[in-house]
Amino acid sequence: MRAHYLQHVAFEGLGSIAPWLKEAGYKISSTRYFEAPVLPEPEEVDFLIAMGGPMSVNDEMQFPWLSEEKAFIRGAILAGKPVLGVCLGTQLIAAAMGARVYPNPCREIGWFPVRAVPITGTPPFRVFRFPPAAEVFHWHGETFDLPSDAVHLADSEACRNQAFQLGPSSIGLQFHLETTPESLQEITANCRAELVPSAYVQAEAALLATPPAKFKAINDLMAEVLSFLHASGGKARR
Repeated sequence: MRAHYLQHVAFEGLGSIAPWLKEAGYKISSTRYFEAPVLPEPEEVDFLIAMGGPMSVNDEMQFPWLSEEKAFIRGAILAGKPVLGVCLGTQLIAAAMGARVYPNPCREIGWFPVRAVPITGTPPFRVFRFPPAAEVFHWHGETFDLPSDAVHLADSEACRNQAFQLGPSSIGLQFHLETTPESLQEITANCRAELVPSAYVQAEAALLATPPAKFKAINDLMAEVLSFLHASGGKARR
């Protein structure tokens, strides 16, 4: 099995996702857009992961590879392969499936709770269930409309659309469950100019003082998401 991830900047890598993939038996490859926007053949990928980044999905004039990336993501989703989006990656999924991406009314940076959204109706596939509330790590300034037929999974006070599922094997997370102490230090060092104090932006000192238990909690929740997608995408790997 091969897991391929799309990385947009050097300081937003897989974090806790990497050890989970290795333990699950995946070989890991990547497209590092800050080095070379080269994508693999679609049939070579069994699990696709789109990571975060400071650019917007709408910045195609500045980053022409965004158009091809969205098409690649759309193809993987329509093929029924497991697809996970993280922050920008989730916005890319939304855009690839025809939804609008635009600035959120406020930035959300730091540790804030997300809430599970009650599932309405009876989706024709198994749906991932978030806990009623979970404190997670955020770093985003944009949001998105839900793609058509997406199941809304989580929201927060600062941002309505925090997570969604599209079909049986695609999940988008606006927040960062993969964050480790090392990756938090990296994103803070590279994006500290965005830490303008507000109701939903925490200070750098508070971020860097995050206790280990918070990382373990979100990494464990990410492992649940990955396990769900791995199981849901079994048919695509056969």
